[in-house]
Amino acid sequence: MRWRTIYCMRVERFEDLVAWQKARTLTKKVYLETRRAAFLRDVALRNQMRRCAVSVPSNIAEGFERGWGAQFHHFLVIAKGSCAELRTQLYLAHDVGYIDETTLAVLLADAEEVGRVIGGLRRSVEPRRKGAASTQNSALRTQN
Repeated sequence: MRWRTIYCMRVERFEDLVAWQKARTLTKKVYLETRRAAFLRDVALRNQMRRCAVSVPSNIAEGFERGWGAQFHHFLVIAKGSCAELRTQLYLAHDVGYIDETTLAVLLADAEEVGRVIGGLRRSVEPRRKGAASTQNSALRTQN
């Protein structure tokens, strides 16, 4: 059986990753919020917010399944970028009056947390540079 250890945690499936779990929860919140009446008039923003939100856990899952190392790192970079794009759209939704200050604060905090967790995971799987000392083995071990 193929499994990986991340920070002393055994990971067999992408569903085990905290980053994926938090991104999934954020996506659900975005979908629920964008079902409100204000977003019915602005299909473009609603759909873009949903696409960005869906992109985050989807890229984490796809990268995990494609392999460990450089490919996974690449997909985590994309997921983190989608998370930042979603934060921008949350600000815009607030600016035009679609979401209130409290909702903005909650969703931004969630998106920032997802971004931090993805960033930590990304650093743990960052490809080693040729000739550079790496602490990757102590943080991440691949077992076959």
